[in-house]
Amino acid sequence: MNNQTKLVPTPGQTVGPFYGYALPFDKDNELLAPGSPGSIRLQGTVYDGAGHTIPDAILEIWQPDAEGNVVQKAGSLVRDGYTFTGWGRGAVGNSGVFTFTTVNPGPTSPGSAPFISVAIFARGLTNRLFTRIYLPEDTEALANDPLLSSLDPERRKTLIARRDADGGLTWDVRLQGEGETVFLDFQ
Repeated sequence: MNNQTKLVPTPGQTVGPFYGYALPFDKDNELLAPGSPGSIRLQGTVYDGAGHTIPDAILEIWQPDAEGNVVQKAGSLVRDGYTFTGWGRGAVGNSGVFTFTTVNPGPTSPGSAPFISVAIFARGLTNRLFTRIYLPEDTEALANDPLLSSLDPERRKTLIARRDADGGLTWDVRLQGEGETVFLDFQ
């Protein structure tokens, strides 16, 4: 007797729940100690499609150092107070705001636009979302960036941070709707 069992894929589930004791670690949003030479604050707010803040999202960032070198050393969770790690994780607060202490990333090759890679985890998402944060200053590098140049100018703006008066960066995330952040599809 030949009984074949038809296998059905497991349905997707939303990201989470996040268990508070399992994800955070000391100084997880500090890629470099605050006040270190060259340190800046990267901050922003996560919004849903209706424009409401999302109080329970988690962001992870990866980036090169100020000279454009990608950290190749194991131990990105180590926070020793002086070593730039290239990776951080931060939960948003009740107001939907996230903050990282990091450095301005340098270009990884001559003439390329410096950027920070971002992964976003939030309620209602079946998978994390990937995107980038570009620095606003080098307009020539931004114009020549393959990703940015492939986008409509209005969509492109969603990936470029604003420089704050204190030298920090502000970049907001809109998960859907008008002004939705451009998200990348990795396969």
